[in-house]
Amino acid sequence: MNPIRVFLVEDDPVWRKGLIDFLNKEPDLTVVGEAGFKAEAIERFLPAEADIVLMDINLTENNLDGIETAIEFIALQADCKIIMLTSLTDEAVIVESFSAGAVNYISKSSFKEIPDAIRAAHNRQSAIHPTAAAALRNEFLRLKNDENQKLLSPSERDILQLIHQGHTQTQIEQSLHITKRTIKNHINRILKKMGVKTSKEAAAKASQKKLF
Repeated sequence: MNPIRVFLVEDDPVWRKGLIDFLNKEPDLTVVGEAGFKAEAIERFLPAEADIVLMDINLTENNLDGIETAIEFIALQADCKIIMLTSLTDEAVIVESFSAGAVNYISKSSFKEIPDAIRAAHNRQSAIHPTAAAALRNEFLRLKNDENQKLLSPSERDILQLIHQGHTQTQIEQSLHITKRTIKNHINRILKKMGVKTSKEAAAKASQKKLF
């Protein structure tokens, strides 16, 4: 069985050498290429014919140019499997890395987990590191919340909140200074948007989704 071929992009030469030595001790892994900065990495990537790329996020101080390099790699080889390797734990950076096409994101402090992450990526297993998984989950929840917030207009939210509080249509009419016909029209639109049959169901669902 041929070993998994790894290409390493890391600007710190000492850390790069240490990681190469560490990986080459694994019987099923071999480092076939290395680079310390973006231009060098792009030049050496295709000739290395690597299966997996380990990519440091900051190839120059705080520039996140490892993410730019990852995008370049995927443009050169669409099925490129890139694992971002970094000391950064900023959730926005993690999400940006996956948006660029990375398949995993591992902190350098978890370097002992890198061999298994390489194997998982090579076998197309979705073994995302817990740090990255948490960031992606939070981003998903944020996007879902944004989507929910756009579901209803401010007037519709106001009406549902009053319904949830037990107000009658007459009380809502007096509170919001709108006619019963307007309230009815709003409620009909709300029921269609939320896929429910009654205004009470809609109010309960809106409360559950924290829309008011």
